[in-house]
Amino acid sequence: MLPGVIADDDTMINTANGMMQTTSSSNAQSPGLKTYFKTPEGKYKLHYEKTHPSGLLHFPNGKTVTQAILAQLKDKPAPSTPTAPSSSFSTGSGVRSAAARFLGGANGSRALSFVGGNGGSKSVSASSRVGSLVASSSNTSTSTSNFDGKGTYLIFNVGDAIFISDLNSQDKDPIKSIHFSNSNPVCHAFDQDAKDGHDLIIGLSSGDVYSVSLRQQLQDVGKKLVGAQHYNKDGSVSNSRCTSIAWVPGGDGAFVVAHADGNLYVYEKSKDGAGDSSFPIIKDPAQFSVSHARYNKSNPFARWHIGQGSVNSIAFSTDGAYLATVGRDGYLRVFDYSKEQLICGGKSYYGALLCCAWSMDGKYILTGGEDDLVQVWSMEDRKVVAWGEGHNSWVSGVAFDSYCSSPNSDGMGETVMYRFGSVGQDTQLLLWDLEMDEIVVPLRRCPPGGSPTYSAGSQSSHWDNALPVGTLQPAPSMRDVPKISPLVAHRVHTEPLSGVMFTQESVLTVCREGHIKVWVRPGVSETQSNNSAELSTSSKEKPLSFVKVGSSSYKQ
Repeated sequence: MLPGVIADDDTMINTANGMMQTTSSSNAQSPGLKTYFKTPEGKYKLHYEKTHPSGLLHFPNGKTVTQAILAQLKDKPAPSTPTAPSSSFSTGSGVRSAAARFLGGANGSRALSFVGGNGGSKSVSASSRVGSLVASSSNTSTSTSNFDGKGTYLIFNVGDAIFISDLNSQDKDPIKSIHFSNSNPVCHAFDQDAKDGHDLIIGLSSGDVYSVSLRQQLQDVGKKLVGAQHYNKDGSVSNSRCTSIAWVPGGDGAFVVAHADGNLYVYEKSKDGAGDSSFPIIKDPAQFSVSHARYNKSNPFARWHIGQGSVNSIAFSTDGAYLATVGRDGYLRVFDYSKEQLICGGKSYYGALLCCAWSMDGKYILTGGEDDLVQVWSMEDRKVVAWGEGHNSWVSGVAFDSYCSSPNSDGMGETVMYRFGSVGQDTQLLLWDLEMDEIVVPLRRCPPGGSPTYSAGSQSSHWDNALPVGTLQPAPSMRDVPKISPLVAHRVHTEPLSGVMFTQESVLTVCREGHIKVWVRPGVSETQSNNSAELSTSSKEKPLSFVKVGSSSYKQ
């Protein structure tokens, strides 16, 4: 048992914030799993679950892992909104939503808070970045032409299908599904601010990519994509498996697709998906390089070769200035997106990195992977500032919680504290609190004349501002990085987990087999979680107030 961890058994545990007791409770649908877990601020309760239809046959090869994202639709646009393929749509602003700004990306997607009942009369003003979209015929109310689709939707892939559920309904089964005949959907992203045109992008295991309108899918009764734009058709540019996909914040309809062959491709939804694209042969597979297509109408118009091995996850900083990637080679890489330049990065302690997420202020990046650690990377210092120890297997999902703050107990001004969560193949959800003013880290630095790509790794107790741009640091030794323990460790599913998301009212945990649980926050009633207040649409309207958490600031 780790010190300071609230575990899900019947024991009294001395946590960093005082003595807390947890009691067992059984979950009727998942024997042996408890329907709540305790944190210093109170009890999180299992509100309801979402999953795919029970009659669904499991995918044959077992290689598809469920990714889930939240999509929020605003009021229905004017009747003149076109429904043709994306090349005829006008592009939206592409600016990421408030929730996405706060949360950044985990597994290429981030979360938002509930609002309004889907299709109801409540006004929805919040934004959020989400995953994939779908359409099918399981709900007759959604097949009518006047269905506005307003509300918050949970979108997730299982096998050869994408499912969509009404997040504000406690119905377990999805309301829509879309099936793919020759390949499996593996990643997806939603552009909240695409006022017209396609707002959902879907990457397949075949390498093919589709963009569609979520609202148009909701209006259709079929089980196939409608009004879709098809990119990289039949592997015309790359036949490598898609691994992660993201809209470019403020990119006016641009999006990035990562592949298992170590490449990223940059597309524009306003261009024809069949535009001719050819790129030169990669001269050095071990080095980062960028190539542009020869013609203005080419789509994709750019290829970023990240390195050897799969790019497992990508995430943009909330302002779109930086792009983080993690991959099979174990390296976190951070790029200046507009300059197409590698800025910094570093290696995991061991093995591949599988997931990454930005803090809401763009100062920190979380990564997780095969070394069972949650790594906290500082953009200001360009180094690892903390390792989170607590998982017993690979870490498969990480995300910051922008909604959690506590009053300062000493009245001496604010001390920045970050709450974040992680999930892993050990079936556990871990919650962490990190106070950066308490972290002091010795750092490995690149000596004068060191490689512009990989550092030689000499010791230093202070950050060396002369560290060359583009340096990828080696894995630090265990003694060089402070260790933190989780605030909470709770087994939430019987199967390995693939994702975690935070909303204003809840925490969502995602199982790789396609089961999602919604855990309501302390003090939030079921009525509140189903009929949430409107969200602010900009970070300026919702200031972040992260302050130091002391033992006296928690209430049970």
